Amino acid sequence: MTEPRYLDPALPVEERVADLLPRLTLEEKAGQITQFFYFGGMQQQVPDDFDIASLPPEHQVFARQPAMVEEAIGSGRAGSVLFVKDAVTANRLQRLAVRQSRLGIPLLFGFDVIHGWRTVFPVPIGLAATWCPVTIEGAQAVAAREARAAGVHWTFAPMIDVSRDPRWGRIIESPGEDPYLGAAVAAAQVRGFQGDLGPGRLVAGPKHLAGYGAARGGRDYDDAEVSDSELWNVYLPPFQAAVEAGALNVMSAYMDLNGVPASGNRWLLTEVLRETFGFDGFVVSDANAVRSLEVQHFARDLADAAARAVTAGLDMEMCMVDPAFSRLPEAVEQGLVTEATIDEALRRVLTVKFRLGLFENPYADETASWEPAAHRQAARTAAERGIVLLKNDDGALPLDTTGLTTVAVIGELADSGRDTLGPWVFAHDTGETVTILDGLRTRLGDEVTLRYAPGAGIPDRTFASVFDQMDPTVVAADADRDDDAEITRAVEAATGADVAVVVVGQRQNQIGENASSATLDLPGRQLEQLQRIAATGTPVVLVVMSGRPLDLRWADANLPAVVQAWYPGSRGGEAVAAVLAGDVSPAGRLPFTWPRHAGQVPMIYAHHRTFAPQDQGRRYWEEESTPLYPFGHGLSYGTFAYTGLRVAHDTIAVGESTTVSVEVTNTSGREADEVVQLYLHQRHGSASRPVRELKGFQRVTLAPGRSRTVTFPLGPRELSYWNAAARGVVQDPTTLDIWVGGSSAAELTTVLEIKR
Repeated sequence: MTEPRYLDPALPVEERVADLLPRLTLEEKAGQITQFFYFGGMQQQVPDDFDIASLPPEHQVFARQPAMVEEAIGSGRAGSVLFVKDAVTANRLQRLAVRQSRLGIPLLFGFDVIHGWRTVFPVPIGLAATWCPVTIEGAQAVAAREARAAGVHWTFAPMIDVSRDPRWGRIIESPGEDPYLGAAVAAAQVRGFQGDLGPGRLVAGPKHLAGYGAARGGRDYDDAEVSDSELWNVYLPPFQAAVEAGALNVMSAYMDLNGVPASGNRWLLTEVLRETFGFDGFVVSDANAVRSLEVQHFARDLADAAARAVTAGLDMEMCMVDPAFSRLPEAVEQGLVTEATIDEALRRVLTVKFRLGLFENPYADETASWEPAAHRQAARTAAERGIVLLKNDDGALPLDTTGLTTVAVIGELADSGRDTLGPWVFAHDTGETVTILDGLRTRLGDEVTLRYAPGAGIPDRTFASVFDQMDPTVVAADADRDDDAEITRAVEAATGADVAVVVVGQRQNQIGENASSATLDLPGRQLEQLQRIAATGTPVVLVVMSGRPLDLRWADANLPAVVQAWYPGSRGGEAVAAVLAGDVSPAGRLPFTWPRHAGQVPMIYAHHRTFAPQDQGRRYWEEESTPLYPFGHGLSYGTFAYTGLRVAHDTIAVGESTTVSVEVTNTSGREADEVVQLYLHQRHGSASRPVRELKGFQRVTLAPGRSRTVTFPLGPRELSYWNAAARGVVQDPTTLDIWVGGSSAAELTTVLEIKR
């Protein structure tokens, strides 16, 4: 018998897809654009003789779910599965698809590979704080290598929703508040994950299109109302950059965007993503988002929801149990959608499977391995590069390790392996995690006495996290903890020490998905404890472990040194110790504006000038309406001088390009990195523009006394913007103010004239 043409690897992908498509029934087509969660790998298998009917109805659904998914796979009615995290299980399920289903179409395995697999890197906001695309790309290449060895083909990352409200829990996955930085981070992550799409790479799935980071009140899953100008100029640029970097998948958002659910929004998924950005991959919904079209009172029923989604340009439904897409044959009969539309969605999905080589090599290598030492070193380096020195008065840091005899280390988070990793990790081993206490103990050695006290407890969430149920390494707060006694012990440990390293922040399950916060306060009695330790007279170095800005007003006013460590990952403790001891000069920079407290948010650096700009810092009657730390801020153990700022041409015409150059000199006695940042402001035009906008950055390493000329391009891409009056992208003749420096508060300035 002649083998079907779609199984011939010598044929072009387009021909193979064209041969395979008409062989499927409509029911199989609907199944092949359905992705199921698979809970068989996340829970204990149900014994064959167990009476499932004895369980409550809601538990029966999950108990039966793995068998239901396996039946769908074997009958060719599942195109993808997620939450399988080992090669053995992946291969077992893949055999069902390849050997039992009628046409042998292989499965595409997806997973949330967000900031590492077994080796965990800093959380994404911490990676963004490196301001180093090379570091970010390298981190995600390591994550891809490890996940692919476990049988994963596709990651639901990067999360590139611009986030301007730190109450929103998913700020931790984001690139921060700025579209230019966000676009650079998005492209770097796509390149890292996807590369050449070879055996050690993953399909990248940028998410969530679009505006998810603008949820009302910072409340996860709430709707978003975003102006056209803000959508095009702020929230969409990272997605365009991800598409240009070659992303083969995009995930749609849960929520309503300007009154239309994103997963059923044809303008967003087709006109913007495909027709404007040129995206040629496939779009997947977020979990149960197609079913949610009915919940959101957008679709009449699940058949209508399925038809609306696929017609809008959504190609695959991610669901847990009962897919709306299973109603697509019914929707075709009702005239709600054409089979040709379903074919187009399936064509996109099959194209990616062929490009991955799954028809030739469907199975994972169960003996695959990687170089753990190299991966751990990469994780440590990324953590070091993302740490932000927020404050350092009178040279409090680095520590003079030669003169230390006793160091107090205070805080639950200082010795919590699980919290050091941060949220959104699923294949981790906390036994491999180096905590801050571990890192300091190793770095300082036996000659220095470490006094550790966990101190004030961090209370559990009021509403439990569903993700904790999937993670046996999460430890709940001790309900019997005597905070008074523990704080007293912490104060005693700090008393008389040469220095107290106090680690404060939020537990990893207090940020992330479904972890928005009404406040930016330090949880529990951490502030009280910090104040009591400072009152002992022992010098205090504050280390903050968080993924959002917290209220540090008291610390900034009263402590000499404050370090933002994020959730630094598997080797995070080594990185923090290296920075505190001065082995590494910190050069991380804030990817968001750090407000004084929650009452100020959202607060961004790129606001418009508006009325009475001289009073910008006095908008509130009782407190400054200025940030505690500006966007792009971060200190160093080195010092840098900026000179010779110049534009290659004083005047250019609209559509022309030029360059901006500056001389940066390391004026200190040690090697250090500096993040050189370029900001623009348009003085006049057909619309008002923000007071400053980031339009270029470079992270450079300079030896003592050495200089480097840093050059930035300026052309239509940097100088154009989407204009609400023109309903499109424009570039105005105008006068541009240009600043270059080490943060958004840069003072070195020049001008550029742009003529018609």
